Amino acid sequence: KTGSAYYAPSLAAVEMAEAILKDKKKILPCAVYLEGEYGINNLFVGVPVKLGKNGVEQIIEISLTNEERVALHKSAAAVQELVSILGI
Repeated sequence: KTGSAYYAPSLAAVEMAEAILKDKKKILPCAVYLEGEYGINNLFVGVPVKLGKNGVEQIIEISLTNEERVALHKSAAAVQELVSILGI
């Protein structure tokens, strides 16, 4: 197949690698381990981060509406439930 489901992840990986290798300090969405950011602890969640030569240099906490915050926490709870079920 040759649809966007194949190209989009490849493009994202190239963009991330380029940001790190060229120390671009680029803000991109990435799955990172949260330790209190966005009110979420001990879980990998996709959020905006600054990528540079050291990898994730900063987790960017953007202002969320109440609706967005509820949706993020609902998503995190679903991930946490799967982690618990899998025992990891």
